[in-house]
Amino acid sequence: MKTVHLLLLTLIFIATHTVHAQDVKIYVSDAENFAANSGKILQYDIDGSNPQTFIDEELSWPQDIVFLADRNEVLISNLNSNRITKYNASTGAYIADFATVAGGPTRMEIGPDGLLYVIQWSTTDNKVLRFELDGTPAGEYTDVGVARSIGIAWDATGNLYISSFSQANVTRFDTNGMSTGEFIDNAQLSGPTNIFFDNNGDLFVFDWNAGDVERYNNNGTHLGTFITDVGQVEGVDFLANGNILLGHGSDASVKQYLSDGTLVGSTVPSGSGGLEQPNAVVLFDRSTLGNDDFEVASLVLVTPSIGSQFTLFNEGFNTVDRLQIYDTTGRLVTELDTNNLVWNASQMAEGVYFVVANNGVNKRTQKIIVKQ
Repeated sequence: MKTVHLLLLTLIFIATHTVHAQDVKIYVSDAENFAANSGKILQYDIDGSNPQTFIDEELSWPQDIVFLADRNEVLISNLNSNRITKYNASTGAYIADFATVAGGPTRMEIGPDGLLYVIQWSTTDNKVLRFELDGTPAGEYTDVGVARSIGIAWDATGNLYISSFSQANVTRFDTNGMSTGEFIDNAQLSGPTNIFFDNNGDLFVFDWNAGDVERYNNNGTHLGTFITDVGQVEGVDFLANGNILLGHGSDASVKQYLSDGTLVGSTVPSGSGGLEQPNAVVLFDRSTLGNDDFEVASLVLVTPSIGSQFTLFNEGFNTVDRLQIYDTTGRLVTELDTNNLVWNASQMAEGVYFVVANNGVNKRTQKIIVKQ
């Protein structure tokens, strides 16, 4: 059942090389029958063709997928074994356990501080946990837990949001991890999974039970249903043109939508590669693997990840000398002032760009989509 990477963000790294479309693959975690010691990670070409089993070792109801390109590693959260497992990102071979999570790990995201945030499925052990990227525990982040945690996202000011599948709501936490209470109640929801914010500050919530995607404004007011007829919806990422990929558990497919929610069609056809129950849908550029010249890590540099106006995380730039924007050909488009916390991209052409933070020694990059 539940995983993302959410949107929030497939964060991938660019150096001075060109990003080639053929190097970008779609990865889908397949929970199969939700049983212990089952599941697989599937790999597809960007058009959904050429299905391959990428990982089938040490999995137990796999949830989320996080690539650590500089380490040539990929992390998988496993709900039924309480483990986050680590694999070679080139070959898919099992390396070791990254961490043990008592409450059953579901979603994983690398946050504004560069730490891995992990949410938990348990009804008792369910505070948000943090880890260094080498697996060292960094402790609990939130003051209270959220039962059946299954969706995670940050807003433009750094507040954290966690969805609960069983409680059918979304809880908000401030920038210190302190709960500010229920942000969205269960009036329109029956079983939420992934959540993400757009440029307007609207929050999108996937409802696995109802089979739709609901939209709320930044005050938590329901704005309506964004997408309908997405049975057992879970797993999301965004193509270079801004189109949305969503996992459909009801027919074991990954479908593509325009940015306005209009259905395009199936990118991964039903059952392709043996797909049974998609949890996470993640795009990753394999050309970024093994680049020893850079510290390549997923880091939230700006929010949202889609839109025309982006807010820079202030604490992320304490040691950053340069903040640059590249297009998908590797061309430098513009350089940002790190003292200005808002970047207006309304004059930019729509498409995928990369925000690159540089301190003279290391670089970190976030993929964003400019959408007017």
